[in-house]
Amino acid sequence: MDSKIMSVLRDRVLELGPKPASGSYANFKVTRDEDGIAWVLFDRAGSSANTLSAAVLEEFGQIAASFESDRPAGVVLRSAKKSGFIAGADINEFKGLNEIAKVETEIGRVHGILDRFENLKIPTVAVIHGFCLGGGLEVVLACQARIAIDNARFGFPEVLLGLHPGFGGTARFTHLVNPLEAMTMMLTGKTIDARKAKSLGLVDAVTQERHVRGAVKDAIFGRLKRNKPGALVSVMNFGPVRGLLGSRMRAEANKTAPQAHYPAPYALIDLWEKHGGDRKGMLAAEQPSFAKLMVTPAAQNLIRVFFLRDEMKKLAGGKNTIQQVHVIGAGAMGGDIAAWCANQGLRVTLADMKPEPIAGAIKRAADLFGKIIRSKIGVRDALDRLIPDLDGEGVRGADLIIEAVPEKLALKQKVYAGLEPIMKPGAILATNTSSIPLQDLRTTLKNPERLLGIHFFNPVSRLQLVEVVSHDGVDPQALATAMKFVGGIDRLPLPVKSSPGFLVNRALTPYMLEAMVMMDEKIDKTTIDAAAEKFGMPMGPIELADQVGLDICLAVGDELRTHFGDALPAAPDWLREKVAKGELGRKTGKGFYEWKNGRVQKGAIAAQPTDDMIDRLILPMSNVCVACLREGIVDNADVVDGAMIFGTGYAPFRGGPLNYARTRGPENVSNALAALAQKYGSRFKPDAGWLTFR
Repeated sequence: MDSKIMSVLRDRVLELGPKPASGSYANFKVTRDEDGIAWVLFDRAGSSANTLSAAVLEEFGQIAASFESDRPAGVVLRSAKKSGFIAGADINEFKGLNEIAKVETEIGRVHGILDRFENLKIPTVAVIHGFCLGGGLEVVLACQARIAIDNARFGFPEVLLGLHPGFGGTARFTHLVNPLEAMTMMLTGKTIDARKAKSLGLVDAVTQERHVRGAVKDAIFGRLKRNKPGALVSVMNFGPVRGLLGSRMRAEANKTAPQAHYPAPYALIDLWEKHGGDRKGMLAAEQPSFAKLMVTPAAQNLIRVFFLRDEMKKLAGGKNTIQQVHVIGAGAMGGDIAAWCANQGLRVTLADMKPEPIAGAIKRAADLFGKIIRSKIGVRDALDRLIPDLDGEGVRGADLIIEAVPEKLALKQKVYAGLEPIMKPGAILATNTSSIPLQDLRTTLKNPERLLGIHFFNPVSRLQLVEVVSHDGVDPQALATAMKFVGGIDRLPLPVKSSPGFLVNRALTPYMLEAMVMMDEKIDKTTIDAAAEKFGMPMGPIELADQVGLDICLAVGDELRTHFGDALPAAPDWLREKVAKGELGRKTGKGFYEWKNGRVQKGAIAAQPTDDMIDRLILPMSNVCVACLREGIVDNADVVDGAMIFGTGYAPFRGGPLNYARTRGPENVSNALAALAQKYGSRFKPDAGWLTFR
């Protein structure tokens, strides 16, 4: 329904009666209608979205208390925000917490408020539109009935912050719906839509905005059939069943989130396994479990990452003005960049010298759209926006041209020579180069101020970071437009100054090349990958090289070594031989590993990794990040950490390579690098930036 109509309907609700005796509130509007129903509209002051701060919860507790003495016919809780119901707890209040007892006391207070609301002797109904997440969903679970507008989405994202639900949700949810479904939602952080919520029994009805009032009256006056926990809920909460399912859940969690790094999923499983048969006991046990998680380094670092994402979103600086994009090069990167832009609503023309790469890119795009777009019409529309352009005519009307041809300076400059005369005035020429400095690329251009870098990472649809690369002659307006473009396609822009490898590839290259040096030392590839994974990387450097493509790794390594010399290890001859034979990794089915249907085929780990191996792989990344900070390639240490997390998957629970160094101690890291340099060579020499890094 149109948002203006929704606003009118909500305003009408507010006009239907006077406030109860409980008085006025900063964050809620309370009215009574002609049926004696109290409508509680949550409208957090000074915020575009509703979140649950301590002050908000205190007011909600006062409202619940007022209904104990001044009892309406029923209570309806909903949001006055267009954006949705409640986004969750106010994460700002989670930062820096380090006292378990204090956290437990605060959580106990919240439990008391929601218990009081749940125990009101009158019907309570939540009406949910838009997002209903985390603590917001826990408030909903304390209501007797739940009505969802058909655009509602529900989820428990706490696990992404290193936590589990803490406002009573673990007990209420597992005792309302199938516990296996409830636990899966809490363990993964995935959201569900209104229809799925209805099928699970999370909501009692799904309706449209114009029918809300009737649905509410049905719920208040007993005409709505409410979901009642069935026999299956009781059976699956039975002790022996919980034990069996808990073991399976632990095994599944361990595949992606080892307990040593991510304790939250295991704490949740323990909580349900021990107390799931007793709702009241589980409510009580949830509080200390949540408090213990909150003060862990993992949770505090993941909370930091949450704010890093927000900080990087703001770097975009405004609304995107790019409407038409032309991409040159339909290979793995160019084709996927084009598909992502089309998915985000832009008109995209995709050019290549041959039709086959374009056809392959369109097929990949169709597969991607089928996975991430919910409706068939939406898939069709996205494909309509992605236009094959063998003749390259799209250049003439494009606001932004993205060049994504192979990493060869002469080839890129040849492409620019054909583009520059036909680009429209004001159009931006962007390169997706991984490593070539823009100072080299711009030398043949008549208007070098129009050139900048927009560097995506593979896979484009999953990695959120995009480096926006400047040089000393770039047009500031073009740079600002590029930043807004990146934000407008739902990506995180990182402003970097042109330098070989920029930030991410410069930091990642020693990680991957050191792994190959270790293979030269006859250390098995599975052990090398296991060393990185033991530290917390999502995959090891050998598997990552296969994912990226060994040809690209070799080209980037060679390019960077021309600039940094012995600060980088040389690529071994056998890597060049593999590339010459066409063994390029995942895209050819064979690299260091065999690949089948896009999946790596790994055997057992040959030997357990050592701490020395971990330091050889990990510490050079921190060393490069300090160097880039010292050189002014990036001017903010927090943003450096965000870039490495969102661009490479660097262990999020560590908080980024500079945060890891800060936690371990800068002097300790510098000394460890010096020891590695003495043992293995000058490539480990500590950067001068460690002397001032804090």
